[in-house]
Amino acid sequence: MHDLIQTILLFAPPTQGGPAPNPLVQLVPLVLIFVVFYFFMIRPQQKKQKDREKVLESLKRGDRVVTIGGIHGTVAGIDTEKKTVLVQVSENTKIKFDRSAVANIEKQESGDKLTTGE
Repeated sequence: MHDLIQTILLFAPPTQGGPAPNPLVQLVPLVLIFVVFYFFMIRPQQKKQKDREKVLESLKRGDRVVTIGGIHGTVAGIDTEKKTVLVQVSENTKIKFDRSAVANIEKQESGDKLTTGE
């Protein structure tokens, strides 16, 4: 029974006098592991990153944002060339952040909260 399980899992050592296993057959488990990693880890992460970039590109003046550091404020200006955002955190205080530092965006006109993280 033990030999049958090893043969099914393609890890059976060559037997005395029997034919040597095909090296391509031994690569099948490695290929399967790579396929599983791609479809369950790499591909969803790429999709999440594209969605985040799309949301950050739609950022405009007046949007309420929360930075990755936890600072809440309103977008006062956007510099597309330098990829920075000027966030007004109080009446007389404006702070410049990289666009990638924005974690959450809350659209003013609709009140829908768009989360770019997680």
